[in-house]
Amino acid sequence: MTESPPTGRRPHPSRRTVLRAGGGLALGAGLAAVAPAAPAWAAQRGTPLCDEPGDSAAAQGIGSSDLAIPYYREHDGTWGYVFGDTWSGMQQYGDYLGSPLMLCQGGFDASGATPISFTWALPTGGRARQLFDYRTNADNGFGFEVSRIPNDCIEFGGRTYIQYTSVGTWEPPAGYDGSVMSGVAYSDDHGITWHDYPYHWAGDMQGVNQSMYGMWSFAGIDPDGWLYIFSKRWNGTHRNTADGGAIQLFRIRPDDFRAGNFGAQQNWAHHEGRWQWTNAVGPSPILTGNHIGEFSVKRIGGRYCMSYFDVTDYSISTRSASRPDAVWTAPKPQIVGDNRWPANHWGKPQIPNLYGGYIHPGSASATSLTLIVSQWPGVLHQPPYRVLQFDGINP
Repeated sequence: MTESPPTGRRPHPSRRTVLRAGGGLALGAGLAAVAPAAPAWAAQRGTPLCDEPGDSAAAQGIGSSDLAIPYYREHDGTWGYVFGDTWSGMQQYGDYLGSPLMLCQGGFDASGATPISFTWALPTGGRARQLFDYRTNADNGFGFEVSRIPNDCIEFGGRTYIQYTSVGTWEPPAGYDGSVMSGVAYSDDHGITWHDYPYHWAGDMQGVNQSMYGMWSFAGIDPDGWLYIFSKRWNGTHRNTADGGAIQLFRIRPDDFRAGNFGAQQNWAHHEGRWQWTNAVGPSPILTGNHIGEFSVKRIGGRYCMSYFDVTDYSISTRSASRPDAVWTAPKPQIVGDNRWPANHWGKPQIPNLYGGYIHPGSASATSLTLIVSQWPGVLHQPPYRVLQFDGINP
């Protein structure tokens, strides 16, 4: 049975909106991605991983999709990629398959000499299909849900976890985030069957607008034994006018996380005149500024690296720090929607209607990251709706 596609799918902010926010000139841009030509020996600099004729995603049942959040499957040393809203055909044609979906590959080439190639799909190992057991465009007991969008995935201790946001509307009114709730789903058979933890973080449609637990990124388990998690308000719509770019940090012991004992988290907070880890108060924002969409934090080669879609700047930007609770470097635009304005975009790879920007945990080093970037056309059934691979990114 074919499901109806979600209505009001995430729009990219218009160029007029973006440039007005930055106080600049209105410059036109086409919908087709224009990546700079690279020599044959260079790493991937905008290689499409789906929505291309005969690509490896199509062989597993995915025609067009976004996100492709990468994670390490530690039980067998392979790699998984978690997609958002997905269609079976190119350019969002064919059946709407739901969200999230997953493709996998056996080995990842961190040098970038060869692009990512998907070799099997979950949950069945056959054609890709929606991982979670819920209905899109329906009330599943939490209120009307358009779809559930994955924000990050991690595997440790034999269990796989996906943190997700349930979307109530892709077009929230000013000052609202449009979410229903957020939650954590887990799989004990490496992605085949999924269960929800009973606790959910209430969202906009449940009376808690702008929850700082809307979108998460699993930075990983540090050598100190803590699982570090960054989180922020839901802004996968890129239209949350109250987002403000605030990001918070908390940590939890892996065994507590597995048990769903989320109240055991410790919060990085400015409390009693100093920054400290504490249970006495909630986390304090560690970064604020421009509106931020999808984001990703990973420990790469002993250093913490962050990437995010800067909605205001119209770029995928990066930062880094020696520790999760240390001072972060200034934001650095890496891939931009328009490389002609502002001046710090000049010469950068240009991908109109970009978003996402997930760090591959298998990246070569903290100064040579692989990023998975999404591109949205803004109009249904027009190309491209896909993810692209960029290597050699130095934050």
